[in-house]
Amino acid sequence: MLSIQKITPTNIEAFKMTRLSALQDTPLAFGSTYEREAAFSADDWRVRVQRWNGATGIGFLAIDKDLPCGIAGALLDRTNPKQADLVSMWTAPTHRRRGAGKLLVEHVIAWAQSRGAERLRLLVTNTNDTAIRFYQRLGFALTGRTEPYPNDPALQELEMHLSIVGLTRPAS
Repeated sequence: MLSIQKITPTNIEAFKMTRLSALQDTPLAFGSTYEREAAFSADDWRVRVQRWNGATGIGFLAIDKDLPCGIAGALLDRTNPKQADLVSMWTAPTHRRRGAGKLLVEHVIAWAQSRGAERLRLLVTNTNDTAIRFYQRLGFALTGRTEPYPNDPALQELEMHLSIVGLTRPAS
C-alpha cells in the first residue's frame, strides 16, 4: 500500500537515500548534483529537513511497504506568499505511472493551500518530456517563462504553474 509521509528527523535516512537515488537516476531533473549532495554532512541533511519541515517548507516521501519510492518538496515563495514552489519531485522507476507522483503532488497542494498559497509553480528541464506531460495531466500549464538550467546552460528550465484555489485536498 502506497502512503505519503512528511520528511522529519525520524526518517532522515530514508530521505537521504531517496534524494541521492533521485539525483543518480535523473540528474538533469535537479538543480543540484549527486556528487554535491553525497558529500553533505549529517548536519547538512538535518538543516535541509528543518527547512522542509517548517512554516515555509515541506517535504514528503512516498512509501510502498516500508520502501521509499518518491519524494517531493515545496517552499513558499519569499516574495509572493500566494505562491509555492514544487521542488525535488521524483518517483522511482519502479513506481512511475502507479500513482506515487500524483499522491505526492496532491499532498504538496494540500500543504500549500493550508499556508494560503493560491498558485503552485515548478521548473522542469526542457528535455524532460515525460515530466512535462505528467504535470500537464495534473493541470499545470507552461507559462512561457524560461531560464538556463544551472548545471548545463545549454538546457532550459521551463516554468509551469497551477492554480490551486478550490482544488480538493487529499484525505490525510
